[in-house]
Amino acid sequence: MSEQVLKIENVTMQFGGVVAVDNLNLEINQGEIVALIGPNGAGKTTAFNVVTGVYQPSNGAVWFQEKKIIENYPQGKMKKLYKGQHAGEYTHALSPTPDKITQMGMARTFQNIRLWKSQTVFDNVLIAKHCRSTSNVFSAAFRLNYKEEAAQRRHVEELLEIVGLADVKDDLATSLPYGKQRRLEIARALATNPRLLLLDEPAAGMNPQETDELTAFIGEIRDQFHLTVFLIEHHMNLVMGISDRIYVLDFGELIAQGTPAEIQNNQRVIDAYLGVAEDA
Repeated sequence: MSEQVLKIENVTMQFGGVVAVDNLNLEINQGEIVALIGPNGAGKTTAFNVVTGVYQPSNGAVWFQEKKIIENYPQGKMKKLYKGQHAGEYTHALSPTPDKITQMGMARTFQNIRLWKSQTVFDNVLIAKHCRSTSNVFSAAFRLNYKEEAAQRRHVEELLEIVGLADVKDDLATSLPYGKQRRLEIARALATNPRLLLLDEPAAGMNPQETDELTAFIGEIRDQFHLTVFLIEHHMNLVMGISDRIYVLDFGELIAQGTPAEIQNNQRVIDAYLGVAEDA
């Protein structure tokens, strides 16, 4: 049986009186590519933000590599406002910051590309390696970490070669075509040596050819880096072509889960999402 990499357990995310994610339960096993789909505003990115420590859930827990890393329960004003389920089930508050979660072995990209604009392609990836550095201010100041730094630079060179960006390593990140900027953002995430890679609408803004290339690229990096991939995406050709399993959210509620074939034939999903025009 495959190792469970991620488990979202009874997670509710409520902002004031608005429930953005309502009692979400989701599991992802080692080596899978799992998609989270649904209409705009369904709560997909909110779920990502909970998993990666950007938001602390109003209630529920998140497990990573079979260890509970996030937990919360209604406190303060939320005690009265809370509209979700399982209100009395959780009693502890665990809320690691995003950098700590990255060190645990998660990495993510964002809907809107977030590259360091004034840095080269090489430096964008190198900076991401720092989360794995063992040096401190003293060792860095006196160049005692030169062996580690040299190893990091070699790894960045190798990574850029793998993702097809070695020829533009000295270019400013923002000078790249859009598709290569997306690829660079994924390369930067890979530089943190993740077990789980979260991709938030990686094909957003891409033309059909770029989307096809990205679909193949995601499959290649999953296999080459032995990754598990959790993605949000509106492009159904990409989702159906690459996903092992799919979860569907609508108004914060999980309405379906299954294989691509099962989701394509689920009437509730068709009515809520697949039957409407695909987002660009």
